[in-house]
Amino acid sequence: MRCPFCQSDDTKVLDTRLIDDGSQVRRRRECTSCNERYSTREMVDLNLPRLIKNDNSRESFDEDKLRSGLLKALEKRPVNTSQIETAIARIARKLMTQSEREVSSTKIGEWVMEELKALDEVAYIRFASVYRQFQDIEAFKNEIEKLMGK
Repeated sequence: MRCPFCQSDDTKVLDTRLIDDGSQVRRRRECTSCNERYSTREMVDLNLPRLIKNDNSRESFDEDKLRSGLLKALEKRPVNTSQIETAIARIARKLMTQSEREVSSTKIGEWVMEELKALDEVAYIRFASVYRQFQDIEAFKNEIEKLMGK
């Protein structure tokens, strides 16, 4: 691993820990040249299924896009970063276990809504309003009633 500060190839691992339910390894490193410390993450690199968008176009799964959508829904909500990362890891794991080579983006959207419902109901409603394209207050009301079990 090359040092991000001085570009030296000589670094040493100080600490190794499993994170995100054991799906990633976090390593704390120190450069032997400049003595700077930094962290790296390692995870399995698998060929994930491609996503079929609503317009029938195909694209690769983008974890950053998923994270961005979750963060927008969870903005200013009392959910910590580790909970978000765990939700992302669960969605990615579901995607990895799919037997198909292509998966509908609608399925991913439903998984995101399940995770948001468990994390924060306000974030769930925010995401649902965009994802399901609510047109009026009645759509919000119906979704809130379903959430409340009425």
